[in-house]
Amino acid sequence: MQSRIALVTGGTGGIGTAICKRLASMGHKVATNSRNLERGQEWQAKLKAEGFAVSVFPGDVSEVESARTLVESITNELGPIDILVNNAGITRDSTFHRMSALQWQEVINTNLNACFNVTRPVIESMRERRWGRIIQISSINGQKGQYGQANYAASKAGMHGFTISLAQENARQGITVNTISPGYIATDMVMAVPEDVRAKIVAQIPTGRLGTPEEIAYAVAFFVPDEAAWITGANLSVNGGHYMGW
Repeated sequence: MQSRIALVTGGTGGIGTAICKRLASMGHKVATNSRNLERGQEWQAKLKAEGFAVSVFPGDVSEVESARTLVESITNELGPIDILVNNAGITRDSTFHRMSALQWQEVINTNLNACFNVTRPVIESMRERRWGRIIQISSINGQKGQYGQANYAASKAGMHGFTISLAQENARQGITVNTISPGYIATDMVMAVPEDVRAKIVAQIPTGRLGTPEEIAYAVAFFVPDEAAWITGANLSVNGGHYMGW
């Protein structure tokens, strides 16, 4: 496989780390962003000790200019981005009748607006080179909804709307655009949930367990090769059978 240049936003999180490792193990040059550069460099050093080379650049993808500067910095240092994984995401949970405007805006800006902020400065170069892979990391809760997550569910559902429009616009330019919708994954955030609550979640999953970040990374890797060129506009559910919508 030809070595490509990949940007994984939010790469220092649990799922993001697994995606960065997977792409690096495939021979790609991988970059991510960090709002806290010192913390990002500590993460980078840890991966390096494990044998994975990942570049870390400062950048807040929820802000237009910061995202543009991030893409420019990666392009100048590594080259034009071939693979973009829009993975950055946060939660600010609350029932809607108690939700503040700030809770709504923060989630929409980081989860959904960031897709525009990062993809916009990347897409023209992909079109010129007639090759690209854009992958959104959405969520099961963008498909089925979730109590207390109107902001999060809206942002994650919007990511796939973005995918299917972008896929249609760029199919003839050799660019595929797809979505992955993970179910409940054993990240630090989920494992911090009280054990009795986690047990109730697992009881609803047909496979009888939480997913792993590595299983989401495998799904990302599936969309990347040249052999996946005829798959575009898809939403791949990776949830252990928890939600089986069409």
